[in-house]
Amino acid sequence: MNNFFQARSTPNRSAKDQVLEESKPWVEKYRPKSMSDISSQEQVVRVLQKALTSENLPHLLFYGPPGTGKTSTVLALARELFGPSLFASRVLELNASDERGIQVIREKVKTFSRITVTKTVAGYPCPPYKLVILDEADSMTKDAQSALRRTMETYSKTTRFCIICNYVSRIIEPITSRCAKFRFKSLPIDDVNKRLTEICTKEGVDLARGTMDVLIKVSNGDLRRAITYLQSASSLHQGESIKPNTMSELAGIVPDDDLAKLLQSCETNNDNEIQDAALNIINQGYAADIVVYQLHEEIMKSETINAAQKTEISDLLGTADIRLVQGADEHLQLLRLMTGIASILAK
Repeated sequence: MNNFFQARSTPNRSAKDQVLEESKPWVEKYRPKSMSDISSQEQVVRVLQKALTSENLPHLLFYGPPGTGKTSTVLALARELFGPSLFASRVLELNASDERGIQVIREKVKTFSRITVTKTVAGYPCPPYKLVILDEADSMTKDAQSALRRTMETYSKTTRFCIICNYVSRIIEPITSRCAKFRFKSLPIDDVNKRLTEICTKEGVDLARGTMDVLIKVSNGDLRRAITYLQSASSLHQGESIKPNTMSELAGIVPDDDLAKLLQSCETNNDNEIQDAALNIINQGYAADIVVYQLHEEIMKSETINAAQKTEISDLLGTADIRLVQGADEHLQLLRLMTGIASILAK
């Protein structure tokens, strides 16, 4: 009887697992499962694969633009080190942007780090240490980073740390000096194209001519963002061919006509036209940081604006960008930027 129920329950479990797999976001579904699946970061992968053969893995510091494979690489490394059965007990993954205070370091990380491990699994290196992964560590406070440095120093025999960040300059020097640093570069267009084409084939997504080029452009080297846009577009156009303008709309790209009106209002140096053009952009819901990025591209390509003017405008664009990152009002920053550009072009 027991055997009968076991036989009946196995297909149910596999069917449930299949449903869960199908419902996963594509970013997780197609996340690299092993080091050999990592795209473009050949030097990093080569060094880490050598580390797999020894027990002397150093503390790691991964830095570079978002969506280039930093988290995927360390998770693939952890799977190959410990195997699926020990992964949960040997790896602690924290998003430091959410859990970035000194209390988290003192409680979660310190408690996890102090426990020694001995269990091994056949077929995996299973070195005698655990792994703490701190994602977005450049958001951690200085006090938390100082506490982390002391924890790294005290428990280095039982725990290795992988610090992941976008900006290595925001990590304190006592931490960076204790880590082997690996820079992750933006993915080449060919590699992004290849990966997205594989996903389209597996998911049955049909892209119209030019859509892939637009998708790669709007994702700006961020493979995670590109896969997210692709899944969103697929959900919106099930069974239909996905056109380039769909990708532009999903990414919040300002249409060429609206961008041209912005620049035209700056060239005429008319306050009313500038206010109307800026208000039109804000009312349509476009993000000001994307407007700044697109304005920079258009102005740098312009043949009617001289080099000196481009230099001054670039300074204004940089100031607007950092203020937007710091939470300034988008409408006011866009107005200030456009009036500044207008006065420079009027010289």
